[in-house]
Amino acid sequence: MALARRNPRAGIRHPDGPPDLARLDRRPRTRSPDERLRRRASQPSPAAARLVRPHRPPQRRAESKPPHPRTGRRGAHRPPRHRPRAGPRRPPPTVAEPHNGYPSQGRHSPPCCPPLIPRERTPATISLDPTAHREFLRHLKGFIRDSKEILDAWDAYSEEHTDLSGWPHDDHAYGLRQSQRDADTAEAFESIRAGARHLLTTADTQLAHLPTHAVQNRWGYQLGVLHTALDRLDALHEQWLRTREDLPAKARPGTPAFDDALAEHHAASWSYLDDWATHGHTLREINSAARKARSPLAHSPASASVRRSAARK
Repeated sequence: MALARRNPRAGIRHPDGPPDLARLDRRPRTRSPDERLRRRASQPSPAAARLVRPHRPPQRRAESKPPHPRTGRRGAHRPPRHRPRAGPRRPPPTVAEPHNGYPSQGRHSPPCCPPLIPRERTPATISLDPTAHREFLRHLKGFIRDSKEILDAWDAYSEEHTDLSGWPHDDHAYGLRQSQRDADTAEAFESIRAGARHLLTTADTQLAHLPTHAVQNRWGYQLGVLHTALDRLDALHEQWLRTREDLPAKARPGTPAFDDALAEHHAASWSYLDDWATHGHTLREINSAARKARSPLAHSPASASVRRSAARK
């Protein structure tokens, strides 16, 4: 009878001889900290594996087009840049093109915004009747003077009938006085409403032909403000005409329905009327600068001296 041999690792006896130690050792192997660090460093991390781009074999471009007979290059032939392209060309402008209602003046052009309502461009031509232009400028001067008086009277009333915080003592009386200010300013503007577009068009043309040293930087911006304000005033006037037609037949001037609608129209128009009262003097300044500028039709001093010497002979 064969003696059972003792397994030194398992601690049990096996009568048939020494067993397979690899099969019996099912316990997980304990690794040292240094071995775990070396094993972790040898394996790439999942984040690094995602960043690695897969290798793609190079693809050759299909040679579908034959080479150019003169250059030897493949692809579409492009004509040289100096060769004129087919199609009509836009002729070069002879005068400065208008921008936002006023002609471009290079560094004098202000960064103003386009008008809120698009308007039809009026050809920039000066009226052949200088008397009409002077009449419109005279009405403009009267409107600016009247608007200043109306605004000064309103400031005096507002300062007297409000507290230190700016709140009125009597809201109803304050509102009535404010409506009177709006109505008076609108009535003063009616004297130049017919000639306002003519004044702007003439100022645009005069500003485009002024020499650079005679142009002030603020003129372009102020003309843009006047253009935008006049467009808004024309749109509000058309809106008031439609509102007046929609009023009931019993709504006459003096009735609450008519007076309230008219007061709302004046209140919506007052800020644009104030723009004309504030910047309207620019039209007179541009006209004065155009009159002082040297006319291209004036005779030169040399030719005048030649004529005088010829007359003496």
